Amino acid sequence: MLQQTQAARVEPIFEAFIARFPDVGALAEASRADVLRAWAGLGYNRRGVALHESARAIVREHGGRVPRVADALRRLPGVGPYTAAAVASIGYGERVAAVDTNVRRITARVIHGVESDEVAPDRLARDAQAWLDPSAPGDWNQALMDLGRVFCRPAPRCGECPLASHCRFRVAGRTARPSGRRQPPFEGSTRQVRGSVVEALRTQRSASAEALADRTGHPARAIFIAADSLVRDGILERTRSGRLRLAVR
Repeated sequence: MLQQTQAARVEPIFEAFIARFPDVGALAEASRADVLRAWAGLGYNRRGVALHESARAIVREHGGRVPRVADALRRLPGVGPYTAAAVASIGYGERVAAVDTNVRRITARVIHGVESDEVAPDRLARDAQAWLDPSAPGDWNQALMDLGRVFCRPAPRCGECPLASHCRFRVAGRTARPSGRRQPPFEGSTRQVRGSVVEALRTQRSASAEALADRTGHPARAIFIAADSLVRDGILERTRSGRLRLAVR
């Protein structure tokens, strides 16, 4: 839930989600549609689908117990290296570094004195693993997450950072580069249309593409394109009559 979503937005949805699905078994037994309705407000609905599929895999292949090691976690649907390492280290104390964008940036700056795109990703992963505190890997990983969120941001707050005196980036007098990336506009994007379609179907059993176009205000062609991708992603399904609904399997 926290991936690309602010914690303040996630917290109340997380609490309601856990109340609705108190354990892996309850989540695995739920319909896809119920999971997607409980996911409302988070966006990136494919994450909800992957979480549902992971719960079923955990029940089917692991006796309903979340795997304790990163390698096993990575074999679950939608779980990548960072999520696997975060769960394994924070939940079970496995000595594995959780390396995301923030941790790569911190590692590159503190150890190498450069930005993360100036060091090979596999080198940064090895450095992060070597830097890990083996006595408290979960605490260490969470500390770096917080450091990246508060201090070692793309535009760093070096004067307040607890690692400032040890940071080669700061010692070298480096400053952040302006970002060359521009976020594509959300208005009118396929992502916006997909979200509008899912949101509309959370409150009704099914609808035609034409009706969804009327309800959302998006062009019919955009609805058809978004619907095809949502069906491929396992978020929607088509009824025998060709109407669209949240996937129930």
